[in-house]
Formats: sequence, C-alpha cells, structure tokens
Amino acid sequence: MGLVVVALVAYLAYLAYHRRQLERAKLEVERKHAEEIAELHLRTIEALAVAIDAKDNTTHQHLERVVLYADAIGRELQLSEDEMKALKAAALLHDIGKLAVPEYIISKPGRLTEEEFEKMKIHTVVGSEILERVRFPYPVVPIVRSHHERWNGTGYPDGLQGTEIPVGARILAVVDTFDALASDRQYRRALSPQEAIATIKLEAGETYDPFIVELLEKTYPEVERLIAAAPQQPESKLSTHVKIEKGGRSPKAGLSVEVASDTNSALYSIAQARQELQILYELTQALGNSLSVEETVRLLTNQLQKLIQFDTIAVYLIQDGTLRPRFVEGINARLLAQLQIPLGQGLSGWVAGNGKFSLNGNPAVEPGYVENPAEFSKLRSALSVPLDSTKGIIGALTLYSVRPNAFKVDHLRVLKAIGMKAGATINNSLIHEQIGRSADTDGLTGLPNSRVLMARLEQETSRSNRQQLAYSLFVLDLNGLKQINDRHGHLEGNRALRGVGRALERCLREYDLLARLGGDEFVILLPGMSGDAAAEKRIELALAVERLSEEFPEFEVSVSMGSATYPTDGRNPEQLLGLADRRMYWHKR
Repeated sequence: MGLVVVALVAYLAYLAYHRRQLERAKLEVERKHAEEIAELHLRTIEALAVAIDAKDNTTHQHLERVVLYADAIGRELQLSEDEMKALKAAALLHDIGKLAVPEYIISKPGRLTEEEFEKMKIHTVVGSEILERVRFPYPVVPIVRSHHERWNGTGYPDGLQGTEIPVGARILAVVDTFDALASDRQYRRALSPQEAIATIKLEAGETYDPFIVELLEKTYPEVERLIAAAPQQPESKLSTHVKIEKGGRSPKAGLSVEVASDTNSALYSIAQARQELQILYELTQALGNSLSVEETVRLLTNQLQKLIQFDTIAVYLIQDGTLRPRFVEGINARLLAQLQIPLGQGLSGWVAGNGKFSLNGNPAVEPGYVENPAEFSKLRSALSVPLDSTKGIIGALTLYSVRPNAFKVDHLRVLKAIGMKAGATINNSLIHEQIGRSADTDGLTGLPNSRVLMARLEQETSRSNRQQLAYSLFVLDLNGLKQINDRHGHLEGNRALRGVGRALERCLREYDLLARLGGDEFVILLPGMSGDAAAEKRIELALAVERLSEEFPEFEVSVSMGSATYPTDGRNPEQLLGLADRRMYWHKR
C-alpha cells in the first residue's frame, strides 16, 4: 500500500513538472511572438514615417532626433511604458496628416496665407483619423491630434488649454519646434541649440508648457552628445526618380479606385490634395505657354471646373478706371457681359479696387446688373479675387453660383493660389495684343498704318477681279501742317491731325478703311465704289473737314484730295496710289 502511494505521488509530481514545462514553453513562444509583433509594429511605424518624409521636406534624421528628445523628457517625467511607446510612435507619425495637404503649401518658403493656414491645420485631424484605424494598444491618437494645441488655449484643432493637452502632445510640441529651429530650411539657416532654446523660452507659458521647456533645456545637451556619438546612417530615400522601362504600352481601359465621397474622411482629403496639386501644376504649365487672353481664360475655366463647382465665370479687366468684362461664360452671361463697373463699386469692382477677396458675396450688388426690373438673375453667391501682376492689379476673376453660400474657404484658397499666375499671364497677353496692334496701328492717330493699307489693297484688288467690281481710293493731305507746327507748336499740329482723322471716319461706312501713311497724308479705301460715287464722296469729306474750324478757331483746317478708281485708273494698288497722289498735289497747287 505504501509503495502505491509513493508511486502515485511521484506520478502527480511528474505531471505537475511537465505541465509547468509546457506552460513555460508556451509563455516563451508567446513572448517571442509578442516581441516579433512589437518589432513589426515598430518597423511599420518607421516605414510610415519614411512615407511622410517623401511628402514633407524634412529628413528622417529630424524624426529620429525628435524621438530622442521626446524620450529623454519622457524618462524625466517617469512616464509609464505604454505612455513612452505612444510618445515614440507619435513622434514618428505626428505629421502623417500632411498627406492631405497640397505640397505647394507644405513647401512654401514664406508665410502662409490665411486660407493656406486653414488647409494646413487639417493635418492634425486627418492624422488622428488615419491612426485611429491602426488601433494602437497605447494612446497615440490623442498626441497626434493635439500636438499643435497651445498652453494658453489658442492652438488647434480643439483649443485645449494647460493640462487638458495630453502630456505627450505637450512634449512633442516643444521638441518638434526645437529641432525645426535648429535645422536648416530652404528659407532660413539653422539656429544654434542655445538660440533655439532661447526662442522657445520666450513662448513658455503661452505656446508651450513651461515645465516641459525646463526639462528640454536640462536634457538637450546629453541628447546632443548621443546624436553626435551615434554612427551616421545613410539617408533613406524613396526611388521617386527611377524610370520604369517595362510595361511601356498604355492600357486599353484605365482602372480607377473609388474614393469615399464623404468629404470628412481622411482618404477623401488625401485624394483631393493630390488632385488639386496635379490640376494646379497642369494649369501653371499651360498658362506659361499662353499669349492670348481668351486662351488663358479658357484654360482657367476648364481647370477650375475640376476643383470648384460654379455656374458662371467672368474675367473683368480695368480700363480707364472702369471694370469691363473681357470674358463671361455661363448663366446670366448676357447680363454680366453688359456691365461697366466703376472701380471700387459693386462686388467685383470692390475686389479689383481694394486688392481684396470676396467670399459668397451677393451678385446683385454689381452696378447695373439688374437695371431692368423685368430681368431676373438666378445667381445667388459669388467668389471673387483680384487679378494681380507685376504691373499691379489689372482686374478681377469672379465665379458665380445659383446656390447661396456655395463657395468654401478651400475654394478661395485655390483661386487665390492661381490669382497671381493668372493675372501675370493675362497681363502678358494684353501686352502681346498691344504689340500686335501697334505693328498695325499709327501711334499718333490710332488709325491703321501703311502696312495694313497695302494688305487691304491687295485683298480688295483680288476681290474686285473675282466679282468684277470697282473700288476707289483717296489720298488726302492736311494743308499748312508746317505753318501750324511753326506758329502753334507740334502738339497743336498733332491735335489737328487727330481731328482730321476723326472727321473723316465719321463719313465712312463700316467696311471702308482710313489709314495714315505718315506725316500729313491719309488714304481712304472705298470698296465697291465707282468713280462717279467717289466724286460725290469727295464733297462730303471736304465739308466734314471744313466743320473742324469750330474745334480749331485759331487756325484754318483743310485738306487737299486726289482720287483714283480701280480698274479704270490703274491695274494694281501702286498705280492707283501714284495717280491719286499726283492728283492730290495738283489740287493742292
């Protein structure tokens, strides 16, 4: 009996020992698995951080330094293990929300506009939304969401104050700013660590937790020594410059990924930012090649429709203190195209006159927009920005919608971002047009010059040959121009020349041509007019010039005229001009 009890006890002891061994082995396997998961988790976080680096202009060394500074302060505060893990993950991922911010805002070297800053602020919310999906076992999301909160409650996105801000976010705000100040940027040189600390201390108690600032001042020398002693790792870069040689043929049908239409989703924000950047890049490239106002505005219209929903677009340009429509398309375009807006008045006139924007203004305030009570406007809101250029403000770009309050701050930011480029391009197009006109226009009188005259004479000769029609021309000379210049000055002589031009133009049909050859000579081309009709026209022209005596009482204004008719008096323009010129001098004598 005693042997049986001993054997039973020995067997139970063996079972207990074996069970403990199995449990130890299981615990060891679970421990190794947990370590592998934790290591995988950490590598995933670091991979995401590299993706953020590719979007932002910072380096991975910046993130590593921020982690070291944050770790040193966290240990000083004796944070728990989970809090330290959360702090490290947040230090690596705090700017992941910048994936939803267009690169031109992130990379802008100068101060952001109010609208650009509003767009930048969303990276805290978007970043927290992205990381919520990871379901970290420690509190990363609150740190990422709150790392731009300020100690005095004026930060974003929630306006938290003092200790309401998670301690990890307070640490991150200080160390991230410190390393940014102590690093080179494209728009400024790095501060020394001492200068960076001094700058941050000026904001202690306002922007930053003053105790965290004290801890940074205490710990940063040791962290700097650790950084200096650590072996330099090669910079990790993504292969964004690599050209893919294979798969050269384009697919017959493109594939697209559906993005959630919820405008509050992080994925939508990221997709929207990428689309916005691509469209603005394409627009900038296209505008750089445009030398026509109409082509420029057409490009603007086509590209803006991809980013902003509007029903009408109008480009107003300043001419002689008045805002006049150069291009209008959409609902109520006919009404808008008739506007002559005094600079500084109405919606678009105020924008152009003051160099400011108008968001969701009332289109009905445009002067003369609804002069006739029977007319009815469907437009209910407008977004307008000034068209700026190196010359100054040249007009306004206004979008209209049939919906009240249709435009958002994002729309304003986009429109302002292209306002300078569009204004500069339109200004260049106007200069190009002016140069083109000056090549065909007499600078003194504004009439067509001899280049235009000869081209029209060639065209009219060909047309007359085809249709068996006659045409006549007059060569006119202002009598006594030299005496006017000698007695009254060249300014009066120039005024007389312009007066003769205006008087002659009033006698002509829409398709007739009056050109100035130079000096005191003018030429009139009269398509389809025979010699007999030209003789009658001669009397009308002479009387029109004689009536100028009321405008110039101090001296007599008259012209000498000679005419010729095709084909009776010549077979080509040169013969006609020569004969008319001789007849004009005969008349003058």
